[in-house]
Amino acid sequence: MNRTVLMAWVSVCIALLPLPALAIESCVSRLKQEAVSAGVNPSVASRMLDGARYDEKVIRFSTSQPEYQIPIWDYMAFLVDPKRIEDGRQLMRQHARTLSAVEQRYGVDKHVVLAVWGIESDFGQVRGDFYTPHALANLVCAGGRRSNYFRGELIKTLQIASRGDVPVEAFQGSWAGAFGQTQFMPTTYAALAVDFDGDGRKDLVNSIPDALGSTANFLKDAGWRNTRPWGMEVKVPDGYSGPEGRRDYASLDTWNRRGLAKIDGSRLSGALEAGLIRPAGANGPAFLVTRNFHAIRTYNASTSYALAIVLLSELVAGRGPFVTPWPTDNPGLSRAQRFELQKLLNQNGFNVGEPDGKVGPMTRAGIRAAEEKFGMPVTGRPSWNVYYALGGR
Repeated sequence: MNRTVLMAWVSVCIALLPLPALAIESCVSRLKQEAVSAGVNPSVASRMLDGARYDEKVIRFSTSQPEYQIPIWDYMAFLVDPKRIEDGRQLMRQHARTLSAVEQRYGVDKHVVLAVWGIESDFGQVRGDFYTPHALANLVCAGGRRSNYFRGELIKTLQIASRGDVPVEAFQGSWAGAFGQTQFMPTTYAALAVDFDGDGRKDLVNSIPDALGSTANFLKDAGWRNTRPWGMEVKVPDGYSGPEGRRDYASLDTWNRRGLAKIDGSRLSGALEAGLIRPAGANGPAFLVTRNFHAIRTYNASTSYALAIVLLSELVAGRGPFVTPWPTDNPGLSRAQRFELQKLLNQNGFNVGEPDGKVGPMTRAGIRAAEEKFGMPVTGRPSWNVYYALGGR
């Protein structure tokens, strides 16, 4: 092949490659140089960034987070299911001494700390699908308004590994760079992680005491105080049109004058300040939430997320669930039911691959095909109606 033909062939091949795949290699090379300039061991920078490739999934996830995209009753059914509640109760007993010590030192409800652990990583069993240095490199190299933020998180990740607190290979976590058993962002780790087990390292990956202590320290820094509850479920009078909003605080005495009552109908009273939220609208559950709820929401800026944390904490502590049902006649499915749904889809000819309980594109396509067959609205949503139609119980 002569040089002219070769160069033409190379040009064609390059043109066929996605632009991000071409750009990321040179971008990663620059990021390694930046990391070394910031004090990262050169071999650590190379080990953690070599091999980074364009990841479409990371970019897609950065524009679509589930807590903002799915109905709250689906989100809650998946995260606060019977298995997670039972596991939480068992682990509360198993780690009772550590959790009590964490609560005493930081003044944060141990049940809430445990619930964060449960929601963030299923109590350490699920760390995330991404090698976080590569995910962060994608987010930096993609550009956009948050590129500098993700650059800072990436450099901090490499610095943590360079100091030896967390092994290079242990940064398995979220598309956004969070890692460890309670999913700390790297800059949060640098500011608030603690060595609770006293071994000289702040290891949120392999040390349960460090992960739990760091979570409590985060919540304390965010404003949690054990002198007040996270909030409570309440009754709102029909036609209520008064103040509403999680940070529109008023005393319980004031809420009583506005016609609200505790969920059992008893009177609200006292100087405790709370704001009213109705996350599913006027026909769903209503809650008065305090600054402790806001502290949880600082962990993840989603009301659905914070409600999942407080509900799991309540159930693990042996208290009751929310009383008012979600306003739907087609509720979401637990993890076990999602797994069963995938089996049923396969059995009914809607091939969705090996069941794993995770609802991805193949499962949603199978659900849409099943919904169409059964004459349902086509949504791709893992709901009770399609589960029941396929033979689920």
